[in-house]
Amino acid sequence: MPAAPAVFESPDLPSEPSLPGARPIDLAHLAVQTMGDRALEAEVLQLFARQARGSLQELAADNANRKAVAHKLKGAAAAVGAFNVAAAAALVESGQQDAAALAAVGAAVVEAEHFILKLLRG
Repeated sequence: MPAAPAVFESPDLPSEPSLPGARPIDLAHLAVQTMGDRALEAEVLQLFARQARGSLQELAADNANRKAVAHKLKGAAAAVGAFNVAAAAALVESGQQDAAALAAVGAAVVEAEHFILKLLRG
């Protein structure tokens, strides 16, 4: 089955995303997940942005549950095509909970949030 076309156009970003050649949100993946429903894409992205921001706050505040929070964030990110966020969260989930790993999650989330805002303003 061919991939569904992306409903949103990718906004131009002033800086390069974390992974070479990758956008903060894989719009083709998102389109497949939402069956090309633009309203659903917007809703899913807004929910993801809210959840990701909350996860950052939890990661900063709670050492005991970091792996569980990172696991939830990784799954949510993979579902919407935020693969940079998923990769950074996977490192925290695997036990890398130093300041650099947490900062990488934060940077990936902020990058995805900015991308989402630009898409939704579009």
